[in-house]
Amino acid sequence: MKNFDKGTVVRTVLLFIALVNQTLIMFGKTALPINEDQVNTLADALYLAGSTAFTAITSLVAWYKNNYVTSKGKLQKEALKEKGLTK
Repeated sequence: MKNFDKGTVVRTVLLFIALVNQTLIMFGKTALPINEDQVNTLADALYLAGSTAFTAITSLVAWYKNNYVTSKGKLQKEALKEKGLTK
């Protein structure tokens, strides 16, 4: 991933993990290898709530942050750096 901002890569990977996890939950699977006998209804509810919160937060952060992934975005980032307007 040449020329990508480290933060962009981290946010993108976390979003991908969250979406895969949420998709597994939609199909009744769990990302964690937990035996059905080990899980009770409260644990299922907590896992679902935690997974949904993780997905929502990750999605919001990935959406909110200015990810310079397009050619135009990369040019904008370079212009901002040249002017000292970004980290």
